[in-house]
Amino acid sequence: MTDVTEVLRALSDGRFHSGEDLAALFGCSRSAVWKHVRRLREHVAIDAVTGRGYRLAEPLELLDREVILDCLDERHRACLGDCHVMDIVSSTNELAMQASGQAPRKPRIWFAESQTGGRGRRGRSWHSPYGRNLYFSLLYRFDAPMHQLAGLSIAAGVELATLLSTLGLQGHGLKWPNDLLWQGRKLAGILVEVSGESEGSAHAVIGIGLNIDLGEIPAWLDQPVSCLKEAGLDVSRNRVAGQLAAGMLDMCARFAEQGLQPFVDRWGGYDLYRGKRVRLSAPGLQHDGIVAGLSPDGGVVLTIDGKRRVFHGGELSLRTGERHG
Repeated sequence: MTDVTEVLRALSDGRFHSGEDLAALFGCSRSAVWKHVRRLREHVAIDAVTGRGYRLAEPLELLDREVILDCLDERHRACLGDCHVMDIVSSTNELAMQASGQAPRKPRIWFAESQTGGRGRRGRSWHSPYGRNLYFSLLYRFDAPMHQLAGLSIAAGVELATLLSTLGLQGHGLKWPNDLLWQGRKLAGILVEVSGESEGSAHAVIGIGLNIDLGEIPAWLDQPVSCLKEAGLDVSRNRVAGQLAAGMLDMCARFAEQGLQPFVDRWGGYDLYRGKRVRLSAPGLQHDGIVAGLSPDGGVVLTIDGKRRVFHGGELSLRTGERHG
């Protein structure tokens, strides 16, 4: 039986394909083709023109496992347990967390074309249009207890910001603890979840949502967002996916060997809020101060009434545009 994904891949070039040609290609009836198209329209815009057939309103570069793996060098491929390229899932982090129960020794990676239950920090929904952005999770085993993995989202943010710089992006930076912004709008988010025992090894799931092409922005989004396309970067989803996978594998290996400090040192080059007046909000508390960088363990340092204090939870928001030395 033809899968709707096969029909979508046939249409992904953005050209017209007649129902007759698609039926012949997949060995099914034209009625079956129409049913697949109708299902696909729940996720992507498809034009239908009498006498010409069907086409995507915009071409899509669908994810291709082999192309992604080709972006990894021999060292990455040797250490990788598996790379899963999924169609529509609830959440790549959810799949990775389920797999962590098997205690795999080698890293595993998940990509998806779309997520129905993608989430960011503090339970926020993540806008996941089909076939446009990257929804990625890496499951990695550390020979260290859970408490030693604090700050892993800091390391992931630095690695992601560095990758985007190599792609030619400018004007981006990091907002503590795990947001990447471009010109003040959210370009990517990171969600790290850790499982294990208080002593012994632990598994970390590093989830990243990277906006490549947002398309039409839904009205329910409650924060300014951006994407690489808006920033003027015309990139291949598969190439960026492969580079992202390689970068995160390298980051985890470096974190396991050297800890957080090298990433704290690099954070300053991307810190968008250093020297700015902010409000740190968390359930039951609120602090106004000036950002003075990161502590060695990845907490945010605020200068409040002339005294430096370190916080490890909460959310930053700018209070004014005033900058201080």
